[in-house]
Amino acid sequence: MQLNQQFPDIAAYLAADEVIDHEHPRVREVAADLAREADDAYTYARTAFTYVRDTVPHSADSGDPRVTWRASDVLATRNGICYAKSIALTALLRAHGIPAGLCYQRLADDGTNPVVHGLVALRLPGHDRWARVDPRGNKPGIDARFSLEEERLAWTVRRHLGEVDYPTVYAAPPPKILRTLRSARDRTELWRTLPTHL
Repeated sequence: MQLNQQFPDIAAYLAADEVIDHEHPRVREVAADLAREADDAYTYARTAFTYVRDTVPHSADSGDPRVTWRASDVLATRNGICYAKSIALTALLRAHGIPAGLCYQRLADDGTNPVVHGLVALRLPGHDRWARVDPRGNKPGIDARFSLEEERLAWTVRRHLGEVDYPTVYAAPPPKILRTLRSARDRTELWRTLPTHL
């Protein structure tokens, strides 16, 4: 699918802020460790993706009740839902000078109970388009992979059930997503307040 930048200036997708805090010492430390295993931007991006996907459990899988929303906290606690894990991966990519942003899908069980799912879009040097990756975390029935050519996301949208791929690459989490993360006292409350659309 064709992804569209929220802001035309690519610098917006390298910036640090309160949420994507890639200047924080914890984010810098993880990025430096990952960079030691990578000799180019592609290898670093793949390594960072695998790190977030595999070493930061999705809190629905682990049962962790804590809610994280800042990249440094996600990496420090090794915990988060898809939104938080996407924020952490975005920060790690930006820490290495790779433009990255947030994008979303609207998913539904069987056409009911819709929920917005968080992804990451990145743009490596020499590539003329954004590529989406899904650091949610694998489990039986979910096999997301790092791929710039053919998407290997956790879920493929089923349009006949009203599911949607949102085409915007956001430089920061949309206010609705961030409000939900910041206001939830624990994962149980978060589950009750997850956005159903953007």
